Amino acid sequence: MARSENNVQAKLVLLGDMGTGKTSLVLRFVKGQFHDHQESTIGAAFFSQTLSLNEGTVKFDIWDTAGQERYHSLAPMYYRGAAAAVVVYDISSMESFVRAKKWVEELHLQGNPAMVMVLAGNKADLEPKRRVDTEEGKLYAEDNGLLFLETSAKTAQNVNELFYEIGKRLARAQPSRMSGMKLHRQSRGGGQRRSLPCCSI
Repeated sequence: MARSENNVQAKLVLLGDMGTGKTSLVLRFVKGQFHDHQESTIGAAFFSQTLSLNEGTVKFDIWDTAGQERYHSLAPMYYRGAAAAVVVYDISSMESFVRAKKWVEELHLQGNPAMVMVLAGNKADLEPKRRVDTEEGKLYAEDNGLLFLETSAKTAQNVNELFYEIGKRLARAQPSRMSGMKLHRQSRGGGQRRSLPCCSI
């Protein structure tokens, strides 16, 4: 029996208020870097990173969207057809948590129904300034079918775990039902390579 290896390419988008640390999370994951003073993203920034998992290989096409309100109208271009979305809030800002809930509602209404969605409470290193309890974020995520993690781009807490968990879920998913994904299936016996259509911008 020939074994096959799955190579999945998936579109992932980060959403959330300005200053929640979306770009810092991506830079920590992709480059292992953190900058105390990160410039605000204008429109959106693109990154890519590949993970090798037991379930297969996942190549992320990552769109880091701007958090400023004036760019909100552009967001659907990036999350439409995405296989995964990470909604980020700052644990020291209740306002950013309220805004994160609005992003979740928008994704439920307009996003890919099979999308893997994660709620990330970032800046966990700011524990003394915490305004959003862990339990509050966790309960909201559970009620809305989201994965939940508290992260810190500064200390790297749960950053890799966040993307690895998404990758594992995407690798186990049925790409034929998932918008925003391409599957390259390569048999070790020289089998066929198959690509499924993927939405892109």
